[in-house]
Amino acid sequence: MRRRAWLTLGAVLIGGGGVVTYATASPSDPGATGQERRPVEVYGLALKGTAAGERKLPRTETEQFSLVGVSWTGALKPLEGTAQVRTRGLESGEWGAWRSLELNAAPPEEVEAGMRGASQPLWVGPSDGVEARVVHEDGTTAALPKGLEVNLVDPGVVTEAETRVDAPEPAAFAMDESPSPSPSPEPTAPPSTVPQPPVTSRADWGADESKSPDPSEYNAEVKAVFVHHTDGANDYDCAESPAIVRGIYAYHTEVNGWNDVGYNFLVDKCGTVFEGRKGGIDRPVLGAHTYGFNRESAGVAVLGAHGTGAASSAALASVARVTAWKLGQYGADPAGTVKLTAGATQTNYFGTAFTAGEEYTFKRVSGHRDGFNTECPGNALYAQLPTVRTWAAGPVDGLRIVSLTDATAKGSTYYTKGTPVVRWSATTPAALIKRYDVLVDGRSVAGTSGAGYAKRITLTPGSHTVSVRATHQSGAVSTTDALTVVAETTAPVFTAAPTLGLRAGTVNTGSAPVTLRWKATDDQALRQVRLLTPSTATFSAAAYLSNRTAKPGIASTWSMRAYDYAGNHRDTAATYTPVILRESAAVRTGTWSTRSSSSYLGGKSYSSASKGASLSWTFTGRSAAWVVSRASSSGQAYVYVDGVKAATVDLRSAATSYRQAIWTKTWTANARHTVKIVVVGTSGRPTVTTDGLVYIR
Repeated sequence: MRRRAWLTLGAVLIGGGGVVTYATASPSDPGATGQERRPVEVYGLALKGTAAGERKLPRTETEQFSLVGVSWTGALKPLEGTAQVRTRGLESGEWGAWRSLELNAAPPEEVEAGMRGASQPLWVGPSDGVEARVVHEDGTTAALPKGLEVNLVDPGVVTEAETRVDAPEPAAFAMDESPSPSPSPEPTAPPSTVPQPPVTSRADWGADESKSPDPSEYNAEVKAVFVHHTDGANDYDCAESPAIVRGIYAYHTEVNGWNDVGYNFLVDKCGTVFEGRKGGIDRPVLGAHTYGFNRESAGVAVLGAHGTGAASSAALASVARVTAWKLGQYGADPAGTVKLTAGATQTNYFGTAFTAGEEYTFKRVSGHRDGFNTECPGNALYAQLPTVRTWAAGPVDGLRIVSLTDATAKGSTYYTKGTPVVRWSATTPAALIKRYDVLVDGRSVAGTSGAGYAKRITLTPGSHTVSVRATHQSGAVSTTDALTVVAETTAPVFTAAPTLGLRAGTVNTGSAPVTLRWKATDDQALRQVRLLTPSTATFSAAAYLSNRTAKPGIASTWSMRAYDYAGNHRDTAATYTPVILRESAAVRTGTWSTRSSSSYLGGKSYSSASKGASLSWTFTGRSAAWVVSRASSSGQAYVYVDGVKAATVDLRSAATSYRQAIWTKTWTANARHTVKIVVVGTSGRPTVTTDGLVYIR
């Protein structure tokens, strides 16, 4: 029986000075607020005819409610039109926008006296005012069904958790794994091939069992699962989910006139699964969810509207777990198809005609619209059903190795010292995965639960294959592509230690241009070489030299480290000192004059235009560079090394430059050498101006 509130007429002034009538319902204690216990209440407010083919309820104030729908006389009579409501938020006091109700809700297959046709209930959250209108969609004036009314449901506050100020998180995060305590007469429950998901019992969500006194009915088996949405806002808090379920239960029993909630299970966006119709969650309870096909199926409804907004991953995972478990009780593959016998003659959403008594092929996991002419479960959720089937049936989808920590890739091969961490991911939710195994050369060496995502392994020296195998709760197995991983602990080798030689460039009292050279190799794969001191730099494995600068007069240690791809490394170092020998330190022959300028090293240089004039420096070192000035009028000079002519150097340059290391020579080791410069006396430009000599020891 539906309870109706007594309505008290009153009036309020509105902005333009007009007056609008309203009705106030008084079904319960008006002082029941906040977290005090409050019973579930259902109100019915008649829709008045204002024109042919139109019914309205003016803006109306009521006691608190959270769920709204419209109903009419005749359970099988369709309401061909548009039904819209708008509500006033209890806390905000603001009126919301008009929202359309889904009218083609599935009727029961066996109509009993007192059952009514009804829209899908719409969850609007705590509200205290409503306005409604129903019109023919095509604008015709044909009569609408009799007994049209707006039905409001206050789900109340009935469970202990709801009355606590410090209520815990929704049951999705800490739910009882035990079967529902609901009555469980024959038939007996067959075991499933997959684990039962956690389910919040009717007692835990606050079902008033007096609303469904009739005993449960049972099917022979569950051949398919139909997925639904319940309509309503998707921005509900998951702490409200028990109240939403109670509201739907009250709507189905007191507005539709059914003997229980129509769905076998309900799932919220946090993934909490709620027991729906009583009779035992592990039994094939006959529901009232998919007209014409209830006798061979179960129904799972996702709380919210999913016409455009997709269901959450948590909700999809729970739908997949429920469907896999129920179908697993009867050995059915959630990814497969099945023939169902139509219990009614009708046409579904896609225009497929069904004839009562005939068989039709359905996917084991289907949408409400596949069996009935409704948009349910909405375009977005319907498009997600392939994901539900894949997650429910297995194998684990989207499995891949994400990374190999403590290992480095070179091309398609990874190198490690021997204890890498394998990390992986999958798109199938962890709750549907039985275990993961890390395979080395095809053999499991480590395992985790379905919630695992990483494992450290130990490899013996040599080349191996590494992969990850996932076992779905159904037993189906999938394995990632194998990675080639080489374990090795041998450090690289410097076959040539760092050597420093002078190069062409500008010399200053604080820096001399040098070239650093080295050579490193590895038994597997050299990755890089780093310069550690006196400055830092990183070089590729193929590099063997670097042009740098060194400070004259300072002994600098050039330390380097070679790394292989496994992370092994070896260090080497050598110390070198660049030295500047001024022109005044040379042994002179012939005529030389002194020049002064801040552009010269130390502010002075020697210059000569005398053919055969010479300067010679003797030193002990491994590299040397002659430092001179260059200009358009500069001439040529011969360079002798240890008495042997080594080069003829032309100092002519379009641009004038100073302190240029123009000629260099490097030996393999420190030794005593003499470098002699001889003026050639070039015709028209005989002058040679020299700053000195730099050498490295």
